[in-house]
Amino acid sequence: MIDNATVTGGSRVRRSRIRSSLVMGLLTVLGAALTVTSSPTAQAADCGAGYVGLTYDDGPNPGNTANLLNALRQNGLRATMFNTGQNAQNNQALVRAQRDAGMWIGNHSYTHPHLVNMSASQIQSELQRTQQAVQQATGTAPGLFRPPYGETNATVRSVARQLGLTEIIWDVDSQDWNGASTAQIVQAAGRLQNGQIILMHDQYATTLNAIPQIAANLRSRNLCAGMISPSTGRAVAPDGGTTPTDPPGGGCTATVTAGQQWSDRFNLSVGVSGSTSWIVTVTLRDAQRVSATWNGSPSWDGSGKVMTMRPNGSGNTFGFTVMHGGDRTWPAVSCRVG
Repeated sequence: MIDNATVTGGSRVRRSRIRSSLVMGLLTVLGAALTVTSSPTAQAADCGAGYVGLTYDDGPNPGNTANLLNALRQNGLRATMFNTGQNAQNNQALVRAQRDAGMWIGNHSYTHPHLVNMSASQIQSELQRTQQAVQQATGTAPGLFRPPYGETNATVRSVARQLGLTEIIWDVDSQDWNGASTAQIVQAAGRLQNGQIILMHDQYATTLNAIPQIAANLRSRNLCAGMISPSTGRAVAPDGGTTPTDPPGGGCTATVTAGQQWSDRFNLSVGVSGSTSWIVTVTLRDAQRVSATWNGSPSWDGSGKVMTMRPNGSGNTFGFTVMHGGDRTWPAVSCRVG
């Protein structure tokens, strides 16, 4: 028991210390029930010089992704994770962890091949399977695509567009894949300017260790980590936690809900928000086909597996019937502004 009548004048400091000790003691008792953290996001960030895009390829990886996400969050950074489909399929909990940590998720092909040496149908399989793996894990298909090795051509870009994907390369290569040290990775990030994007990877300790210094360097230059706009391919201000298919001031969101179901088919409804000039891409799985649509104007690619839906004057909600062929997984759905 503290007698406040005896605490006077110069003893105010001692009283403050006692109160602090009591608070710390309470936190100790609470233990794991309460974690107090301090990060740059708790402060008013100065983004006067603009936004840059931090990107990490080849995840998720059980050995490092959780550590990477923790480091980014502790330093108040958000990034775009270009996942390979096979890693996403095998580590769906980590894909959800990326989403829950406030990161954006992109498509980096399924097996990381040299796409420029493949046929259009092979490229489509690589990208489509990755769309499906990410949507299965998170409920949302990516809107961004990074070709492995940065290799691209007209066929790669055409297939990506058919799937509703925007191709994203980079302005600065961190060279972490080539054995760059932490100091060299930090130095590379120091070259970023407004709107630019840096290439990094999920699996390297040197890249993980660079995060606090990258964060400090960006703050010193009044730059902030932003999202990548699918309309411009450049880094822009984050939009409060939605996916990269929803850039502020000009994007759209497609929300899929279940309808009636039968033994051989099911209905899905898609509601679009954010724009009245939307284009929604629906990518069917291999065994599936669409037998009917309503309240939209559909078109199809040559394979019959990619449906592009545009408004037909019936509002911003449309539907379709999927003959599932034994595969009841929902098709991948993404949205962009026309």
